[in-house]
Amino acid sequence: MMDFLSSLKIKSENSGASTGQQWLSAGGEKIDSFSPVDGKLIGSVKAADKQNYEEVIAKAQAAFIEWRTWPAPKRGEVVRQIGEALRAYKEPLGKLVSYEMGKSLQEGYGEVQEMIDICDFAVGLSRQLHGLTMHSERPGHRMYEQYHPLGLVGIVSAFNFPVAVWSWNTMLAWVCGDVCIWKPSEKTPLCAIACQNIVAEVFAKNNVPEGVCSLVVGGREVGEWMSADTRIPLVSATGSTRMGKAVGAAVGARLGRALLELGGNNAIIISKDADLDIAILGALFGAVGTAGQRCTTTRRLIVHESVYDAVKAKLVAAYKQLSIGDPLNEKNHVGPLIDKDAVKMYLSAIEACKKEGGTFVVEGGVLEGAGYESGCYVKPAIAEAKPDYAIVQHETFAPILYLLKYSTIDEAVAIQNGVPQGLSSSIMTLNLREAEQFLSAAGSDCGIANVNIGTSGAEIGGAFGGEKETGGGRESGSDAWKAYMRRQTNTINYSTQLPLAQGIKFDI
Repeated sequence: MMDFLSSLKIKSENSGASTGQQWLSAGGEKIDSFSPVDGKLIGSVKAADKQNYEEVIAKAQAAFIEWRTWPAPKRGEVVRQIGEALRAYKEPLGKLVSYEMGKSLQEGYGEVQEMIDICDFAVGLSRQLHGLTMHSERPGHRMYEQYHPLGLVGIVSAFNFPVAVWSWNTMLAWVCGDVCIWKPSEKTPLCAIACQNIVAEVFAKNNVPEGVCSLVVGGREVGEWMSADTRIPLVSATGSTRMGKAVGAAVGARLGRALLELGGNNAIIISKDADLDIAILGALFGAVGTAGQRCTTTRRLIVHESVYDAVKAKLVAAYKQLSIGDPLNEKNHVGPLIDKDAVKMYLSAIEACKKEGGTFVVEGGVLEGAGYESGCYVKPAIAEAKPDYAIVQHETFAPILYLLKYSTIDEAVAIQNGVPQGLSSSIMTLNLREAEQFLSAAGSDCGIANVNIGTSGAEIGGAFGGEKETGGGRESGSDAWKAYMRRQTNTINYSTQLPLAQGIKFDI
């Protein structure tokens, strides 16, 4: 086995149920994790069963009773140490992310860096969990608002960011005083086990209650248990719109909270006033980064008719220079899709586009031969299409880019907004009026709107999330921490009277 597995305490057989430092005897089915890089078995995980799940919940409930009483800066100090541990484990964890998920090694390291960055953000936040004060209409009274931890937070994460998105939730939830239960993607379970091992070391040194950090590996049924569980006030779920609708309905039925980060069908508008060098670079990275398996991947390029041919020619030339292969080799730009089911979806999307009249200027296809034995490597493709094609309206989690033409900025914005999803968007322009229109209330309807940068690469400091079928959730920076807390309004009467509403009086 590769050396990075042993340094992360990954075994050939692993338990998929943990309450922190304690690993439970998992009673579910075995899940084999095969690398899309070379098709080899990395390791196996015994999934959690319902009994394991109940043990995890019980431990989490008990841990919350103590953890919520720790001062927030003390909780922040624990998170600071987690950040230091991640720095120490950045290389092996980044390699595991790359090998198990298939993203490039640079992106694997980058994902761990995102974890480090959110730790740093959360440490500062632990001293800033602020409320508000306001004047009371009653004399001798004071009013204010404060925030308290919610309790148990369920986290359902996706394969494409197997560690970073979990950390966006946990680090904030922990400094807020919550405890976390993680259901990772069954496609990348070893990354989750590695994170659990790293955090367990830090928690043990700080005598953190068992159950503050829990792991429940399994399939769809685990997410269903969490969504229906009234003991979990917040479920944060990242994945497809289909999955999010199911989670939202189940959590909503019990009047719980759902934080949803779902599909994206992101577009870059390239204006006639764009710097084409910047535009091409942003489109290229946005379209092929992580082999098109980011929720912020650029899937549509909306190009002004006057520069359309120039943009198309530059993109075709750029795509010819892409190196596709083993993502642990830093010379390669594009790695594999996650599995063969993803390859089937990619091929189906290409056929659907052709049937609707799309023309491919860069042909797709599955790569075969030496270095491609896993069967998961595909060619990034570019198709000329129309905005109303059904396949263009759909999010295909693969490197397929649709070229669309426009003549006016109003038309471009309408095309950008004319899909069910609303995550990330961008305009490439040096025209101030166009840029401001794009960012105005009449512009992009997405949760993220950029000027002269691509659709991917969100920073920790800003809230991450989108509108419409993207789910409306916000994670990471800004005031996203409020999602993990309950707000309480307090009124204190320090006078000698008790004035009643509407002037009501009792003769007593």
